[in-house]
This record gives sequence, C-alpha cells and structure tokens, in this order.
Amino acid sequence: MGEYYIAFAPLQGYTDAVYRRAHWECVGGVDEYYTPFVRIEKGEIRKKDLRDTDPAANAGVPTVPQVIAKDGDEFVRLCDALQGQGWGRIDLNMGCPFPMQVKAGRGSGLLQHPERVEEILKEMQRRPEVTFSVKMRLGQESEEEGLMVMPIINEMPLLHVTLHPRSGKQQYKGMADREAFARFMENITHPLIFNGDILQLSSHSLSLPFTPSHSKEKVKGMMIGRGLLARPWMLSDKEPHEVVRDMHTVVYRHAVESLCGDSQILSRLHAFWEYLDIPHKQKKAIMKAATLPRYREAVAAAISSVLHGE
Repeated sequence: MGEYYIAFAPLQGYTDAVYRRAHWECVGGVDEYYTPFVRIEKGEIRKKDLRDTDPAANAGVPTVPQVIAKDGDEFVRLCDALQGQGWGRIDLNMGCPFPMQVKAGRGSGLLQHPERVEEILKEMQRRPEVTFSVKMRLGQESEEEGLMVMPIINEMPLLHVTLHPRSGKQQYKGMADREAFARFMENITHPLIFNGDILQLSSHSLSLPFTPSHSKEKVKGMMIGRGLLARPWMLSDKEPHEVVRDMHTVVYRHAVESLCGDSQILSRLHAFWEYLDIPHKQKKAIMKAATLPRYREAVAAAISSVLHGE
C-alpha cells in the first residue's frame, strides 16, 4: 500500500475473520491479514480453523491463511485442506512460542528439527501452484538454531520470511533483537519482514524500526500484531474514537446475529477490547458488564473517553 509492505499479524482468539474484515473495511492501511494458524488437534484438522479460512468469510479481504505443522505429513494434510478451499497462498508458522505447540515440535519448536524442516521444503517444492511464506523466531532456545536451518529455508520457494527476533523461550519478554535481525539478513536469500515491538507508527511517517543503513532491497516491510490490536487506528488518518466505534459496530452486529444469549455474545465482544489502548476505568466497566444493555452503556462511555482523550 505504501513504500513498505504492512501485514497484520495473527493472534489466536482475537484476529478472526470478523475482526479482520472490520479492520479492513473501517481502517485499512494493511496489505495482508494473516489468519491464526490452522492446526491438527487430536489427529484432526480443527473445523473451527477451517471455518475461519473459509473463502466466503474472507471475501474481499486480502487474507493469508497460516498453518502450523511438526513435520512433512502434517504440512501435507494442512495444505491439502487449504488448497481444497481454493487457497493458492499459504504461510507456515515456525515462530509460535507457546509451550503446548513447542513441545509437539511445532512453531519455534520446529526450528530444533532440521530434518523435519527439510521434509517441509520437499513438500513445498511439490506444490509450485502455491505461493508460500514463512514466519519464524530466531530459534527456540538460541539464535544458532535459526541460523542452522537457514540453508534449508533459503532453498524453500518463498515470497518472503517474517522474522520475530526473539527466541521462542523468551516468548514476548525482553526487547526484539534488531542486531540479530541484521545478522539473519546477511544469511538469508529471501526478502525479510520485521515483526516485534512495533507499537506506534504514523500513517504520515512509516519507517522500518531499525537503522536506514539496512538494505531496502532485502527488507520488504513489517508485520504488526499487538500494536495494531492496541491501536487499530495506527495506520489511519481517522480519529481513534471513529475507528473504535466503526470497528465495534461490525463486530457487535456479527456477534448479535450469530450467537445466542448475552453471556455468549459478551464473551465474544470482550476480546475486541482486551488489547485496546483505552482508559483502564472504561475497559474495566466493559469487561464487568453482565448484560447487553449494561455493555452498550459502558461502550458508549469508552468511545466518548477516547474522543475526549480522557
């Protein structure tokens, strides 16, 4: 959309198809929205994940479905399912730091198994009709793990690699390591996307979050997750209260039309506010609301507080 590619990172339980559409239609400024990863659980692909990647639910929104796999066999099953839905663009998650996935050898845990990464490379090469990309961490325990699999990643037919420069063990602690990002830049042949700690940007002054000496030819852009959930207006010229109001209208309407009972509806709506950068008092009132009338009152007060900068 601009000088640099901008992606909206996925976050399980928050950036579902409804939220992605609300942001795209009410705000924009993003080139691609990545879905929370499609996974295999108890031997089966989660139906909930496939509902979220249903092309009908994502029509008109620039969407990239993401998968998480521990080996070539899982990768094949997931790609088959997404291609069966009509997708020709798939992202592989090799960065999820959550212990349950890591212990299963998925996400950043996959970086500790070069032989399994090699299996996935071969499966990618068997699917020239698909455009792949990878999202990864420096490693699970250390940067050396990521550098060890880099020759395999360089052989993959990838559009780009998104690198979150922390180890999986760190999860989201500490600062994203920009020096490590630069070291990876020297060892990778694919265009790189920077991800991590991008919490504030202006639509008038988009710049990559590291020194200008880095090659623009190598660094394609950035992926933003928590920063956009906190400030969805970040890439827009709209006022924050307008963005919150308009996006909430889309999410609220869908929840009321598709769910039953105040409890179920409110459970879905609370996720919309959890990361939002609004005053604590207003957010607390929203989260405590036990009925839709109380909830609507709290929301009106919250949007007013954002409007008046309280």
